[in-house]
Amino acid sequence: MSEPVSEPVSRAATGAATPRVAVILGGGVGTRLGLDIPKQLLKIAGRTVLEHTLAVMQAHPMVDQILVTMAPGHLDPVREMVKSGGYDKVIAIIEGGETRNHTSLRALDALPECSVLFHDAVRPLLSERIITDCFTALESHDAVDVAIPSADTIIQVDAERNTIADIPRRSSLRRGQTPQAFRASVLRAAYATAMQDPELTATDDCGVVLRYLPDVPIWVVAGDERNIKITDPIDVFLADKLFQLTSDHVPEGHSLEEYAAALAGKVLVVLGGSYGIGADIATVAREYGAIVETFSRSSTNTHVERRSDLVAVAEQVVEKHGRIDYVVATAGILPRGSLLETSEETIFAATEVNYLAPVFIAQVFYPHLARTGGGLLLFTSSSYTRGRSGYSLYSSAKAAVVNLTQALADEWAESGVRVNCVNPERTGTPMRTKAFGEEPPDSLLDSTSVARASIDVLLSDGTGHVIDLRKLDPLAVVEESQPPG
Repeated sequence: MSEPVSEPVSRAATGAATPRVAVILGGGVGTRLGLDIPKQLLKIAGRTVLEHTLAVMQAHPMVDQILVTMAPGHLDPVREMVKSGGYDKVIAIIEGGETRNHTSLRALDALPECSVLFHDAVRPLLSERIITDCFTALESHDAVDVAIPSADTIIQVDAERNTIADIPRRSSLRRGQTPQAFRASVLRAAYATAMQDPELTATDDCGVVLRYLPDVPIWVVAGDERNIKITDPIDVFLADKLFQLTSDHVPEGHSLEEYAAALAGKVLVVLGGSYGIGADIATVAREYGAIVETFSRSSTNTHVERRSDLVAVAEQVVEKHGRIDYVVATAGILPRGSLLETSEETIFAATEVNYLAPVFIAQVFYPHLARTGGGLLLFTSSSYTRGRSGYSLYSSAKAAVVNLTQALADEWAESGVRVNCVNPERTGTPMRTKAFGEEPPDSLLDSTSVARASIDVLLSDGTGHVIDLRKLDPLAVVEESQPPG
């Protein structure tokens, strides 16, 4: 077992309440996925599964400390993850035990009296709401589980005859998830009895409390269908898609003083910045104190699909300012009509601007962003999730940009360069008006709101995210499957 990263601090010792500790259970080895590394070290959406989970706990205001358990022989990657990611709530990284129960016991042995929350490392889509509900429930209960209703009929099978023995009423059935939360003293008492039982078979900690402390009620908190556990190969695919489709990664806004501090002296290059979202990003960034240089075909005769033009942009900006911190690529064209009726000229033009340009931008600007630890922001459309009749070229190129974002985030992770993609749904821009005509303003996102959210994404620590901005989101303004503009 590893040494603690820091000594656990009891709130009681400082005159405060009992500490709230999140234990991330990462002792599994991922045999069902056929991997040569534990499944919690598999990368999805630019981060390992474990780091996604760790980041959720680190960011939650009710989590005071974090303890990570890890499969034996794989603690070093976790130590590096904690160090490089600045996860200062982590108090210890320890080896997991032979079973889930033994891992929980090792975690309990490393902790003071506390409110403790146990969560599977391979459930990276945990919501802030569930954590809050669990710790809140512990204020009046000794044990808390998380569960969701079952949409499927559950049958009880006679194992010997392989026939149905019973069909319980679905209304009383739930599917268990994690986290599970306890007053540490209660869980310790349950395990003290359980470990005397040679037939201990509980697969989770609530099961231990239910069986060995039957007089302790276990409160049930509502879970979430998105809170999936990555166990089988299909779960990797589903988690990846859920990360693509989620809006949970939209960063919070900042005060004007915080924006000024974050952007002071930073150089932002906007490609496609003459109108629409690009122009709004440039305007807002300047208001926040950034140094902004904009380039477009109409204003500077810059063709983003030409590598030579991009090289000239980079050289010009570096010569003028000495650095490039952020690059935003909003340039795009939206040809409409049947693919069979689309000319070869239009096909090449749309593909070059909508897809090849982001590829060239990444190649040209990476060395500059690597020197500053900067970020690249690309744009997609809700049509990337399914090809749309009438603009197949646009939607297919936007799907490619999403995959490019995630691949680059993985390739560039060690360099510190962040790559994210914003998916603003139905935004009022000149490009959209030209393609679709006048539409009710209330049905569209405001491009200035998209610009402000985009700057928040640039300033965030996340990478590999595809971030939805919707009319119902706090940062934006109708979720429909049409391009942003």
